[in-house]
Amino acid sequence: MQRLQAYKYAFMPNGEQQRQMRRFAGSCRFVFNKALALQKAHYEAGGKFISYMAMAKHLTEWRNSTETPWLKGAPVHPLQHAFKDFDRAYQNFFARRASFPRFRRKGHSESFRYPDAKMSGATTCTRPRPRSAKTTR
Repeated sequence: MQRLQAYKYAFMPNGEQQRQMRRFAGSCRFVFNKALALQKAHYEAGGKFISYMAMAKHLTEWRNSTETPWLKGAPVHPLQHAFKDFDRAYQNFFARRASFPRFRRKGHSESFRYPDAKMSGATTCTRPRPRSAKTTR
């Protein structure tokens, strides 16, 4: 019989890590809000729903744009997940499972997901404890 053991770690980021995480969350919020504004403008012009794949092409344009050079500093995976969150919110709205998506505000449940590209499709990911993490029991 195999015994599974779990550990809980509290991650205490230093000042620079906190700034980077806030910047990543802000970039994800910007992408979500810009996608929502683009979708609304497209709908008001008489267009149909813009799919995730079409939105992903806009992300490449926004990252390479001179208007938003700071988006290049953020990793692309969290930004793609912001698009996936937006796409899911729209699908839930049209399936009548949720209300219309709203613009995200600064300071209100800011979060982002950083998936490991090498482990796509994996449900669990085991990683060694970071040296800077402190153990809590």
